[in-house]
Parts: sequence; structure tokens; C-alpha cells
Amino acid sequence: MPSTLSRPAFSSTSSSYRSARRIAGVRGKRGSTVDSMTQTFSSSDTDVAAAADRLSRAADSGVPCSPVRDLIGRDDVAKAYAVQQVLTARRTESGARVVGRKIGLTSPAVQRQLGVNRPDFGVLFDDMVFSGGDTIPLEVVMQPRVEAEIAFMLGEDLAAGPLDAARVRQATGYVVAALEVCGSRIENWDISFGDTVADNASAGVFVLGPRRVTLAEVNPVEVEMSMIIDGREVSTGNGAACLGDPVEAVVWLARTAVELGQPLRAGDVVLSGALGPMRPVVGGNVVKATLTGLGAVTVTFEEGAAS
Repeated sequence: MPSTLSRPAFSSTSSSYRSARRIAGVRGKRGSTVDSMTQTFSSSDTDVAAAADRLSRAADSGVPCSPVRDLIGRDDVAKAYAVQQVLTARRTESGARVVGRKIGLTSPAVQRQLGVNRPDFGVLFDDMVFSGGDTIPLEVVMQPRVEAEIAFMLGEDLAAGPLDAARVRQATGYVVAALEVCGSRIENWDISFGDTVADNASAGVFVLGPRRVTLAEVNPVEVEMSMIIDGREVSTGNGAACLGDPVEAVVWLARTAVELGQPLRAGDVVLSGALGPMRPVVGGNVVKATLTGLGAVTVTFEEGAAS
């Protein structure tokens, strides 16, 4: 039977279209400070500042930009995350609230495509969340692509102690089926590892399914996924496609977040990574993902919206 734990305290997006337009990668106000994760690079760092400004202009105008790897390199991890945190600071200064993280590049095939051997992460804000059954204005995500995954809702902090699979399981209040609508501020998704990290791991919005299940009731690695668009199956996969096990993906994120001085906290939502290939969407599409043990999550994209 599904868990009855309360949902983390972030706003329902069915009533937040105006705030959703502020998402980085859509339209957004701009600030100037950075936080502790970017102490090595400040806003006065020419390359970091220029990359952040390029992505900000794309977000503000709705017109994708050229890649930022000419400024920060293809795989300079420190500089890429510095850009991401400059943009995160601008979002929070404009009133957005961080509610969790997303894990990307969990598929070995995608890692090979980008020439990397590690996942990445991005930041989730309170105006990114939609509920199953909602309609998404397609304009809130640039160049949208959809993937299905498992969302972990944390009931405890992951800030100390042995951050292993057992600890992640203990800290997880419940899990739900989720759709992530990825978006790229970079033209034609022409991304390297550095580009996607700087661009908040290509985060757009996400959709949470209605059925809450504890990890005593479902083993994420055994979950099978089928995603359909307008009634046609377009993506399949399973838990093993996500770093071998979605729980291990959260372990990686928990350890990384602690190393960076911003640990995961109770109430956070963690999108653990795709269970199968992502697919592009256009206005009018209806997307439904079914995950064994977790049920289905469905979302509609507003008819006639630009792709």
C-alpha cells in the first residue's frame, strides 16, 4: 500500500505558470552573488562570468545560445559547476527556492556519447514541479525532451555518517514515478559535459506521480519502465540502467553534495536519473510512463505551443 507521508513543502505548479516562466532556461531575473560551492571562482572570473551571462541571455530571450565550452572547456568540472552555481544564486536572489537535485548522465550510453565516465547533477527549484495529470505550457522549457525516472523523497538529512545504500534507504520517506522534462539553453543540444553541467544539468521541469511507495514495498533496481507518447511506446528501460541501481545514484549524489558543502536535507526531492532514452515532445503530446510497483504518471503538453 502506498505511503501516507506528507509531500515535501514545495508549491504545486498547476497554479504557478507565471513563476514557472522564471525557470533558468525560460525567462528569469538576474542577480550577482555566488555561494560556497564557487569559492574558487567568483563572478569576477572572466570565463565563468561570461558563460553564466551567455546562458542567462538565452534564458531571458528564449533563444538558445552557442555552447559555453569555448569559455570553460569541455570537461573542466570545477568551472562548469561554478557557472551552475552563479545561475543558481541568481535564481534564488529572484525568489526561487531550492527543493532538491536532479542526477543526470546516469546512462553508460550517454556517458560514452559525451566522452565522460561520471554522472552530473543540477538544482531543482520550487517552480519546476508539476503533478501528474497537469498540462505543461511547452514554452516553459526550451527544446524539451522527456524521460522517465524514480523520484526519491527524503525524510531525513543525508549529511553525515556512512553515506551508503543502507543509509539512503533509511533516509528515503517514499518514492514516486516521475517524468523529467529536460531542456537545453544551448542550440540544438550541442553539448559537452561542461556545457550541460553549466546549464544546470539541462534541467527543465519535472512531474511527480500520485502513488507514494516506500522502499520496503519496491526495489528500485527491479523497476521496469515503459513510456508512451500519444499512445505509442517510445522508451523502455529498468532500474539497472540508472548507474546500476537508482539507490546507488542517490548515494553518489549524497556524497558529492556533502563534499561540496551543501548536503541533501529532509524534504528534498531527488530525481535519480533516466530509466530509458529521452524523447523530444511537441505541443499537444500526451506522455505517460508506467513503472512497475510505482504506477503511472501522465502529463499533457499545451496544444499549439512552440517546440
